[in-house]
Amino acid sequence: MMDAQDLTLDEVRARLADDIAANAAFDGWGDAARDMAADAAGIDRDIARIAFPGGAVDMIDAWFAQVDARMAQAVPDPVMATLKVREKIARQIEARLEAVAGNRDSLRRALAILAMPQNLARGAKLGWRTVDLMWRRAGDTATDYNHYTKRTILLGVYGATVTVFLDDESAGFADTRAFLQRRIDGIMRFEKTKAGMLKRAAHRPSLSRFIGRLRYPVA
Repeated sequence: MMDAQDLTLDEVRARLADDIAANAAFDGWGDAARDMAADAAGIDRDIARIAFPGGAVDMIDAWFAQVDARMAQAVPDPVMATLKVREKIARQIEARLEAVAGNRDSLRRALAILAMPQNLARGAKLGWRTVDLMWRRAGDTATDYNHYTKRTILLGVYGATVTVFLDDESAGFADTRAFLQRRIDGIMRFEKTKAGMLKRAAHRPSLSRFIGRLRYPVA
């Protein structure tokens, strides 16, 4: 194993993220949680502080990145290739929730920090990073407005599901899973309706094309 003092700052962040999250449930996302994690990993506290110059938000960022990585590990590409789109999204969300299930109090504290006015932009960026990863792993290659609508809708679904998850005391988080399935059903219905509307629109007479022909007649 690489000596802790030889780690890059990126490696320090990755090494400490989970332990900081575990400590945050009791000590909050602050210096105490970071320093305890550094001590446990044999990393100098000053190095740990430098690794997270933005304080709590940087620590949360590092933890969420680790959670995203675990999500990808839990539903690897060969498995994803065998699933329908709705299953790809559901399985990834469930995997991500399972990855934080042991640290729900830390997640609750993290979301409260990201909801502060000064952190809203960073929080939105982290949420977008996650849903973008989910869609890209699901095979989405859209570059038009669909790219943004899909991610915006999924961000709303994921956020609502997390809200249910944080207070879910049902066995195996059954209530959260049922809620998620209902929301994904809603997405699929929306996508089907949207596809039908676009198909119908493609066959409608175009006023702009008609006017263009009047102005520039075809020879």
